[in-house]
Amino acid sequence: MGDRRVVITGLGAVTPLGPSVAAYWDGLVAGRSGIRTISRFDYSPFDVHIGGECLDFDPSPFVDVRTAKRMDRFTLFGYVAAKQAAAQAGLPAGSFDSTRAGVVLGTGIGGLLELEEQHKRLLDKGPSKVSAFTIPRLMANASAGHVAIGLGLRGPSAAVSTACASAGSAMGAAYHAIQRNDVDLMLAGGAEAACTPLGIAAFAAMKALSTRNDDPPGASRPFDKDRDGFVLSEGAGVLVFEEYEHARRRGAPLFGEVIGFGASTDASDIVQPEPEGRGAARAMQAALADARLNPQDIGYINAHGTSTTLGDIAETKAVKTVFGPTAYKVPISSTKSSVGHLLGASGGVEAIACVLAMRHNVLPPTLNLETPDPECDLDYVPQVARDARVRIAMNNSFGFGGHNTCVIFRAL
Repeated sequence: MGDRRVVITGLGAVTPLGPSVAAYWDGLVAGRSGIRTISRFDYSPFDVHIGGECLDFDPSPFVDVRTAKRMDRFTLFGYVAAKQAAAQAGLPAGSFDSTRAGVVLGTGIGGLLELEEQHKRLLDKGPSKVSAFTIPRLMANASAGHVAIGLGLRGPSAAVSTACASAGSAMGAAYHAIQRNDVDLMLAGGAEAACTPLGIAAFAAMKALSTRNDDPPGASRPFDKDRDGFVLSEGAGVLVFEEYEHARRRGAPLFGEVIGFGASTDASDIVQPEPEGRGAARAMQAALADARLNPQDIGYINAHGTSTTLGDIAETKAVKTVFGPTAYKVPISSTKSSVGHLLGASGGVEAIACVLAMRHNVLPPTLNLETPDPECDLDYVPQVARDARVRIAMNNSFGFGGHNTCVIFRAL
């Protein structure tokens, strides 16, 4: 692909643990949970009463009221996270060549809240009352488009939708674009806001969600024998990827380096993972080959780890396939135990966890891992954060449709 190095110069996050990277990281390390009883709509008719809502989210410091009204909630999450990342990277207008800077953001579902609200208006008040902004608000590329407008990015701008692997796919696209010398700078990650009545009802109908309604903080329990599904959450995670020499000339902060990416497809089932994790294993193997690494070089894996019965076992088998005996030595954790499952945004917030784990030499824990599933017998950093010097970290993201991505990061 090329010898151009890709570094990370900015981070931005909105999660159920708080509306900033600092709140997110502090919550992870402290072992806090962002899962609560749903408060944004009446959950009483639903089987599922819990979710990972971003309750203290306030976009007003980042976007004016008029512009915000033209955005769905998922777009606002992505926009705010991107603005945070750009500010940290030192990207005021005019400080870089805007024609060689772009954005690619993932989303699994897009503007679901807007779709629900306008459909209700259509039924209740008739077609003439449907908003003229419906399509611009609900379209999957709205977040990427608004970020490009807000930051004046005139290079490539795109949305990626590979379900829960969307942010991983977006980061892979951004990484390759810089390597190919198409651009010098890309914002990459994902945004999602599917914690809505239809989102909860639809995933619950699939029996995919936890119904541990009486214990919200304990509901997301990856790799635990008593797990009963994932917790639907919302938010965004966006990173600034930049060519190394370009970043150095700007005097940008360096948080880490992207050194490998791999992707594959199960081609097995539209929602269930391939039982032996073969597709996931191929993505990890491809990322290792791209990074020119051996499995024993990996110091930490941030797992997809959704807290579903089939998914956690398949991922564990995939790690064993790729790492062999080393699988029992590499620490693995699922930060979804703290924030739930952000669907297409998951890879973005988890990539940030990888970068900060390397930066601070602390591994975030897998909460609620009280009784490990016998088929999940690796080191999942249970319950409490762990001090550990990590130079290279791997992030897995897998999605409905059989999409698998893996991104590898190195400390600087």
